Amino acid sequence: MAGNSNLHMSKSGKTNEFYTEISLIENELKHYKGVFKDKIVFCNCDDPEYSNFWRYFQLNFYHLGLKKLISTHYDANRPSYKLEIIRNGETERSLHLPDYVQTPLIQNGDFRSPECVEILKECDVIVTNPPFSLFREYIALLMEHKKTFIIIGNQNAITYREILPLIRENKIWLGYNSGHFWFRVPDFYEEKKTDFKIDENGQKWRRMGNICWFTNADIQKRHENMTLFRHYTPEKYPKYDNYDAIEVSKTADIPCDYFGAMGVPITFMDKYNPEQFEFLGIDKEFTSDKGRFKITVNGISKTLYARIVIKRKQGASNED
Repeated sequence: MAGNSNLHMSKSGKTNEFYTEISLIENELKHYKGVFKDKIVFCNCDDPEYSNFWRYFQLNFYHLGLKKLISTHYDANRPSYKLEIIRNGETERSLHLPDYVQTPLIQNGDFRSPECVEILKECDVIVTNPPFSLFREYIALLMEHKKTFIIIGNQNAITYREILPLIRENKIWLGYNSGHFWFRVPDFYEEKKTDFKIDENGQKWRRMGNICWFTNADIQKRHENMTLFRHYTPEKYPKYDNYDAIEVSKTADIPCDYFGAMGVPITFMDKYNPEQFEFLGIDKEFTSDKGRFKITVNGISKTLYARIVIKRKQGASNED
């Protein structure tokens, strides 16, 4: 089965595997072509035998102008291996797939192992689907070694106390694509009542929500202003009971003429431009009980889903 295996432990203690479709990879990485030229790319959470990340970079090795591609296989119980493609003067006009070299590893290929960390130090750009349960630890490793990265994660990671300061300090931001995506899963995967299907070939699929790309590559998207056209009125934008900010229930409804604090859905981060908005934090940082913001609607207090707190920057344009 071709794909990228994302292994993580669920709350029930079972191992889940999700295989990233190559179309999802292509739709994101097409925006980063200049990031890869003359660079060493490392896919350190991918089994190169099955990984669509490996497949994408192998197929586009010359076109992207890569210097080297490395992927390590993980095996929980025994020493593993790595695959490498090294450029030897070929150009993007080459029609054949580049040759690769397989080398045994002394350790098991875990991205945290000293052996894989040494490989990481050699590389320029990290592209992969890391284990969701180890996302905090994975990001910390990349930041420690000052690596450029383009990785898949859950949008809720924005609220993690380890990730939030990096977002606020503009050290991490969201990539181009986010939403609900289908991932192939193995035959042993337990069937679900929702977000689950079996195709005509008997392949099982699971749809995962709030999936997005995290990166620290400077992409054009993060410099594009949102077009704002709504106008503020107290009736349309009520204030919270437990914090001095207004409620904006939809990102598209951010008013063009309000410069105070606003609570917006977490999906706002997909549109966040630090030149247009100031990112203040998340709601639980600002309430005395560390809870969610509340508003009163028709005399009834209502607790909302998680909110990002932002402010418009003075002088920022309302249009792209």
